Amino acid sequence: MTTLTKTLAAMSLGLALVVPAAAQQHHFGYSGDIAPPRWGSLSPEWRACAEGRNQSPVDLGGFVEAQLPTLEFKYATVGVNIVNNGHAVQINYAKGSQIQADGHQHAPYANMVPYAPGSALTHDGRTFELKQFHFHSPSEHTLNGKSFPMEMHLVHADKDGNLAVVSVLMSEAQADNPVLSKLWAKMPAKPGDKNTLQAKVNVMDLLPKSKDYYRYSGSLTTPPCSEGVRWYVMKQPASVSKAQVETFRKAVGAANNRPPQPINARAVLK
Repeated sequence: MTTLTKTLAAMSLGLALVVPAAAQQHHFGYSGDIAPPRWGSLSPEWRACAEGRNQSPVDLGGFVEAQLPTLEFKYATVGVNIVNNGHAVQINYAKGSQIQADGHQHAPYANMVPYAPGSALTHDGRTFELKQFHFHSPSEHTLNGKSFPMEMHLVHADKDGNLAVVSVLMSEAQADNPVLSKLWAKMPAKPGDKNTLQAKVNVMDLLPKSKDYYRYSGSLTTPPCSEGVRWYVMKQPASVSKAQVETFRKAVGAANNRPPQPINARAVLK
């Protein structure tokens, strides 16, 4: 088994892969002895959580002006299931959803359930296939120190296991988000439960109208905290109601966000 294959097999929660039996011997959480500051000491395979220099999330600020290529989204309207894995609520879709970024096309890889036939993101000629999307509350990324009630991560990968994540910060609104209402109606109440999605949901309807974004290089936001992840954080937030946030937190049990990590020598492009 190659190092890349082992890394992909070990990924859990944040990019929601199937965790092998060996990895299940280690547990992480968001409070107490298994909280984020302890992740790097819970397993030798998770040392990047403590020693990595390009970790995610970050506080978005100190921006560097850049001519960023347009993100081109093509997501189909096909739902498969919604899963409560005890750390996040994740929506899986059928094979075929993609993005393109940085000049190359990407395909699925082992253990990830892709989104929907024909769903893709294109960025500067490079295509990434959408695998799933999930939520954190409160937000993991902050904007000039400001936290948001919720954050959505849309996880993409290529045939070699390279990862691209589109992040959507979500601000509080009085009215329920209608797309989240469809998802929350099938939200599993207990960790480990999974429900079939019958209502047609297109994640495009959860994206903000403006597709302008911040760009930086980071990591998984959960163990093993592997680095080399391409992050695209939408500048414009989406909306979520207070009641929807409360429903989410009740399902996952508590807050499920990793705090911002040091930016170090990285630049956040805008």
